[in-house]
Amino acid sequence: MDVAVVTDSTAYLPPGVADEHGISVVPLHVVLGLRTGVEGIEVSPADVAAALAERRMQVSTSRPTPAELAAAYRGAGSTCVVSVHLSAGLSGTVDAARAAAAEVEKDGIEVRVVDSRTIAMGLGFAVIAAASVASGGGSVDDVEAAASNADTATLFYVDTLEHLRRGGRIGAAAALVGTALSVKPLLHVLDGKIAPLEKVRTASKALARLEQLAVDRAGDGPVDVAVHHLAAGDKANALAERLRARLPQLGLLHVSEVGAVVGAHVGPGLLGVVVSRR
Repeated sequence: MDVAVVTDSTAYLPPGVADEHGISVVPLHVVLGLRTGVEGIEVSPADVAAALAERRMQVSTSRPTPAELAAAYRGAGSTCVVSVHLSAGLSGTVDAARAAAAEVEKDGIEVRVVDSRTIAMGLGFAVIAAASVASGGGSVDDVEAAASNADTATLFYVDTLEHLRRGGRIGAAAALVGTALSVKPLLHVLDGKIAPLEKVRTASKALARLEQLAVDRAGDGPVDVAVHHLAAGDKANALAERLRARLPQLGLLHVSEVGAVVGAHVGPGLLGVVVSRR
């Protein structure tokens, strides 16, 4: 491969996609009390959901180190790398990637770091687009542009804003905290940060509204969709089937539980939809 693509574990790529496209995935870290582990390998979504439910254990996350990212760049098998990551407004991973890029430049490896300004399959669809261009022989400029120009919307529902507030990821949604007990919030990723979208009075109405917002975002054109959840698999599968019936030009439909890093900040009960217009 002339251009290698690297991302981080919060892309939550469908199983087999990283291997199929030759994408290197660098994991973030999750801290559960006194225990620190690698997302997806040493710490699972179930571990995080259990820790959050118990409320006795502090749960937090940390970015990959520049050394871990530099090792991925050196091992990517190319002197040109496009490294695509979750929003800099939500994590320091982009900063770590830039530090790593400066380090491997001494070895003759050029790294283009792309801030996706989103997370989960919002990031994942951008990574897949970049890898598709790379596997087709695209230049580093072409691969970087594919990652930067992905047209995605990331919408989600949470049972409570408390986990986002505790983790400092709530951004403009802080305005909703005072009324969190009487509303079910719908949020989205806007300009790289989590922001309020709508307030709905009941969980059932919130999920119906989430579905409609996803359909509205998809429009009449071809789209790929991901449905994410944390400890809400039945609801996620039901939502995915309703979207399948309502989106006539649906391509990929991917349903997955979010990993430990995102789970630590949103809490059990999350339902999210990522719409990627092609």
